[in-house]
Amino acid sequence: MGAGVQRPGSDTGRRVTITAIAERAGVSVPTVSRVLNGRSDVSPETRQRVEELLREHGYQRRPGRSRTGNGLIDLVFPDLDSPWAVEIIRGVEQTAHAAGFGTVVSAIHARSSSTRQWLQNLRARASDGVIFVTSDLAPQEHAELRRLHIPMVTVDPSGSPAADVPTIGATNWAGGLSATEHLLALGHRRIGFIAGPKRLLCSRARLDGYRAGLEAAGLSFDERLVAQGDFYHESGFTAATGLLARDLPPTALFAASDQMAFGAYEAVRRAGLRIPEDVSVVGFDDLPGAQWASPPLTTVRQPLTEMGSLAAQTVLRLAQGERIDLTRVELATELLVRDSTAAPRA
Repeated sequence: MGAGVQRPGSDTGRRVTITAIAERAGVSVPTVSRVLNGRSDVSPETRQRVEELLREHGYQRRPGRSRTGNGLIDLVFPDLDSPWAVEIIRGVEQTAHAAGFGTVVSAIHARSSSTRQWLQNLRARASDGVIFVTSDLAPQEHAELRRLHIPMVTVDPSGSPAADVPTIGATNWAGGLSATEHLLALGHRRIGFIAGPKRLLCSRARLDGYRAGLEAAGLSFDERLVAQGDFYHESGFTAATGLLARDLPPTALFAASDQMAFGAYEAVRRAGLRIPEDVSVVGFDDLPGAQWASPPLTTVRQPLTEMGSLAAQTVLRLAQGERIDLTRVELATELLVRDSTAAPRA
């Protein structure tokens, strides 16, 4: 249900949103926002047309909203040195652009000074909403965003977000299960798992899916077959090197990210082994490079672009005063079987 109030004398009982006003006026949503804010960068003819529609439909600003913003969405990552970040940015930018909004991409590192500077910049540019990706602000910083009436959405939260912050994720547990079941169906019984950062809910869910797959097949979970990684190439290489050096090495490796799977490729090569003849490898993400790897990587597709797009749609709806009834959304993952997996040698 949108923001605003019922039109006086109307018997429809419907509420009008900023988006609806923009469509009827033939302008963008940011233009309506500028009119509501009393900005001067709107032509007199456009301002008059928008104001007439606002009066006609009895539109009122959402209670507590001190401003309507500058037609900007902030997109915040803990860092920007990962290909999956590009896929999320793509989804956010496409949706924001279609709605007439700009996107400001930032990286907030662990330093408190970085967060303070970002908050100062956010206040200065009067953004309409913020999307956090695998990053969480401290409670006092969330409180500052609420004070500014800036809506928030989180993609792949690192912990348990506040109840009033919508989250967008993927079916990570199901993805971990499907990858493990695929390797089990091929005949593998010693399956090594390269885990992502423990602090991330998505990492823990993928590990839980791997464990569930083993247990469903009557196999015990062996911690010695689990190596810790951080989603990046180097950790995948190090973890795979250690697993392959065991007295009884795994016949298959399931990496919780494609980048770690690519690192595992190099570890297999340096061990004098071949994929998939000696070791099968499965990743998670389906980054653009997965299908071009040698051999093409079997992986769990995570709909990163769609996740970014849905996050942008959600934060724009919140910025326009709409209610979000479903605050926890998980998009489906899909196992894509390519040439990096095969039955183990007898």
